[in-house]
Amino acid sequence: MRLDTYQSTSEVPDPPAAAVGYAGVLRELLPIALWREDADGRIVEWSLAARDLLGHRPEDIIGRPGASVLVPEANRELAGQLARRVQAGETVVGTLPVRHRDGHLVAMEMWIVPAVDPQGRMGAMLIAVETSEVLHMRDSLAALQSLFTQSPIGLATLGPDLRFLRVNDALARMNGVSPAEHLGKRLTEVVPGVNATALEATMQQVLDRGTAVVDVRRTGRTPADPENDRTWSCSYAPLLDGSGRRLGLIASLIDITDGQRAQAEAERARHRFALLAEAGTRIGTTLDLHRTAQEIVELLVPQLCDSADVQLLESVLGPDEGGAPAASTRGLLRRLAAQFPDPSAPTAQLATGQTFQIPAGTVYEEVITDGRPMNLYVSDIPALITSSRAEALRAYLATLGSARLVPLVARGTVLGAVSVTRTRDRDPFDEQDCVLVDELVARAALNIDNARMYTLQRRAALTLQRSLTNNVLPEVPGLRLTGRYLPASDHDVGGDWFDAIPLPDGRTGLVIGDVMGHGIHAAAVMGQLRTAVRSLARHGVPPAELLRSLDAVVADLGEDEMATCVYAVHDPGSGRCVIARAGHPPPAVVGTDGNVTFLDGPPGTPLGAGGRDFSTEEIALPAGSLLALYTDGLIEARERDLDQGMEQLAEALRGPAQPLEELCDRILRRLLPCAQQDDVAVLLARALPL
Repeated sequence: MRLDTYQSTSEVPDPPAAAVGYAGVLRELLPIALWREDADGRIVEWSLAARDLLGHRPEDIIGRPGASVLVPEANRELAGQLARRVQAGETVVGTLPVRHRDGHLVAMEMWIVPAVDPQGRMGAMLIAVETSEVLHMRDSLAALQSLFTQSPIGLATLGPDLRFLRVNDALARMNGVSPAEHLGKRLTEVVPGVNATALEATMQQVLDRGTAVVDVRRTGRTPADPENDRTWSCSYAPLLDGSGRRLGLIASLIDITDGQRAQAEAERARHRFALLAEAGTRIGTTLDLHRTAQEIVELLVPQLCDSADVQLLESVLGPDEGGAPAASTRGLLRRLAAQFPDPSAPTAQLATGQTFQIPAGTVYEEVITDGRPMNLYVSDIPALITSSRAEALRAYLATLGSARLVPLVARGTVLGAVSVTRTRDRDPFDEQDCVLVDELVARAALNIDNARMYTLQRRAALTLQRSLTNNVLPEVPGLRLTGRYLPASDHDVGGDWFDAIPLPDGRTGLVIGDVMGHGIHAAAVMGQLRTAVRSLARHGVPPAELLRSLDAVVADLGEDEMATCVYAVHDPGSGRCVIARAGHPPPAVVGTDGNVTFLDGPPGTPLGAGGRDFSTEEIALPAGSLLALYTDGLIEARERDLDQGMEQLAEALRGPAQPLEELCDRILRRLLPCAQQDDVAVLLARALPL
């Protein structure tokens, strides 16, 4: 938490008209939440952006005290101090945490200004922007600043009136006019000695059509070289905001006076930049290791080379990817993806999935050991391909024009290598080609490493979850049980779980819970909570007290941990069930007549929230009735709200009794979309006659 400044409103001047206009632009770039509080601190206005950023709907939050809803408990005293300062006429600017509707804290850059409430008293208007979005904008602006200051290409942005908004030093040197003398002027005013009128017509065409124009020639004399004609290659592209509205255009200029060589270099530079940009969108579209390797090959061939071969060290692959025992993986490479120009050539022997030992004392070993790229030559082939049956392959490789071997290095670790080749009918790799290949492979290495680490982490999370969760439910007196756990996808696991625990005197403990988050950490927290519930339940701890103990367990795990839970104890002798909730969706009860009701007892607070407000609700569960416990992933979805989800669940439960397995399948078919968005756990318990 940081408070940057306190400033009296008397010192804040009225914003000029231009500032108001730019505020509109800023609002398009950053979601700005606005809300107003009256003199009593109650929220009287709530913007749509505030709803989107903080989750509260206007109809749910208007009229409630802002401090109790939005301010973390640890900040309540500070909030009171700030409120008094604002009501005294001061404006507060700072970075403060705000509580989201789901309970997590959102760091926000805030402006709190005095504002008269509907009763004419002094209240406050709060203007807030998510800190992470501000940092993202800062980084984007820093990248843009770096591009403008360091690029050797002349760059400029122009408004819709074709007047210069920004010019880099490279363009200023080309025109012989300082950057400041460009601002607010049209091209015809800055350098009338070139074909400026025709260029402005082209720029207007770009604005009108919304499409880029590349390589328009500009010829003439400028104050930089008033005695000689010079020629530039100019490219223009529309400058669009997030909604597609045209804000102006961006111009890039390259001096091509020195002839065809300079023109060819410009073309190659554009191609390299395009390849680098394309790499960001084409490599790493999934976290699948083999797919990422194939994307590297598809980007390199044929745009930059005629063949590409991606190999990873067997030692960095998990046991599911590589087949060799860990002790024998030293110096072993596995080919994940490859493409060669002639499918009928002997390179067909170099199939995906093959492994091969790095030949000792060769350039291959040097590249892998030192992590530095090197060119390959015909003289290297015999040492690299040593098999006596590969003479045809060696002969074919000797016909290639040029080759390069580039290590895959990510986070300081060599993961493998990528080899690329060009045939003799294509220019060999020059220095700039090598730089581009090395850069593309370096970027790809991070995607490869991300996919590799994700695969390893997911495998560890699945292993941990399977070891901690036993979904085989016991046979217990007076109940028939069934349950299901479905992860959100095949690529992720979470912290949802359910359990049934035999208790003394024939009673049964039923529990279902949901740990916030996904991955190995959520699975580990789930395992600790599941173990704690079993231990406490078998010691006869009542439901509400058990949840209080669980809340302490979650608090011990760290302030960012949170979970929801339902714990119920069923007594077959009395046919009754005692239930306690910790911020979890209400259980559903299906009566013997088929009617469905949702328990309306106290919901409690989530575990880890610090509320520790847990109480119990006792219900009758006669023979033939059913208790349904579930996690919020079953009823929540982007295309429906909670009320709709609960209505659909009731419809799936309603009706004549059917076998529990069939009923469970029916519930999941009815409520889960094709693309499941969250983990789901369901536990059904039907009361049996004694």
